[in-house]
Amino acid sequence: MSAVSSETVSSESASSQADLAQQDLASTGLTAKRDRLVAFLADLQHVVVAYSGGVDSVVVAKAAHVALDDAALAATGVSSSLASGELDDARRLAALIGIRHEIITTQEFAEPAYLANAPDRCYHCKTELYTRLEELLERFPDAVIVNGANLDDQGDYRPGMTAAREFRVRSPLLECGLTKADVRLLAAHWELPVWDKPASPCLSSRIAYGEEVTPERVAMIDRAEQFLRARGLRELRVRYHKGDMARLEVPGDAIARLAEPALRREIVAHLRSLGFKFVTLDLEGFRSGSLNQLLSIEPAPQR
Repeated sequence: MSAVSSETVSSESASSQADLAQQDLASTGLTAKRDRLVAFLADLQHVVVAYSGGVDSVVVAKAAHVALDDAALAATGVSSSLASGELDDARRLAALIGIRHEIITTQEFAEPAYLANAPDRCYHCKTELYTRLEELLERFPDAVIVNGANLDDQGDYRPGMTAAREFRVRSPLLECGLTKADVRLLAAHWELPVWDKPASPCLSSRIAYGEEVTPERVAMIDRAEQFLRARGLRELRVRYHKGDMARLEVPGDAIARLAEPALRREIVAHLRSLGFKFVTLDLEGFRSGSLNQLLSIEPAPQR
């Protein structure tokens, strides 16, 4: 069986992040931001963290636990769009932090506007998530819902932020001026093992706009990505396009390896067994949010 080593295919950012983890907080000016973040959460007195287990929400959960101890709760929404292993990772990290953790079931797949997969799909997903989180406030009436949006999230098309505003969700990282690089450094400082974890948005985000989101399609994508990760890939996306076509995005230095005959045939055979009819390799390589290139991006409408 052909395999690709993780050393070969990991992105160039991994080494720079390793250097970042060794930096002293004071030398980067992050000490003040860390203290501001903890104080911000302490002022809220009770919080429910929208907690996915990614680096952003993990850092918010850690800061909330430092600031509020048992007055902080992390809540993870679970549906078919959550990739395999993510819930287990979220549980382990919550236990490591020491924060209370609850699992909630979200029903976005029952929402026709979500299934239609227009460019505002994430708005409907986050609306469902925040609706379920608000139900927790019946038990914690003084709590404020907080999410993991950071300062860099303002530079992309993110309709989910509109839903956050509608539900009066606070964004401590963004409001305290933390960038993604700041978040990773702070996670390393707190010895959180996700400090260099690649972004892992929901599986539905891999489906091209206009193609219906279904549990079957997200399951195909999940199994395909797990297959590739088992061969050493760390950062990747399997994008679903019309006609059951898979477009593989991997770091540039992995493209040649995946095109080698033996591994290429193995990948094609496995993805076809999952239901994909065509398997393509994107020569531009991995990049987050590539499906947004198909949009004529305008500011998200105010609802």
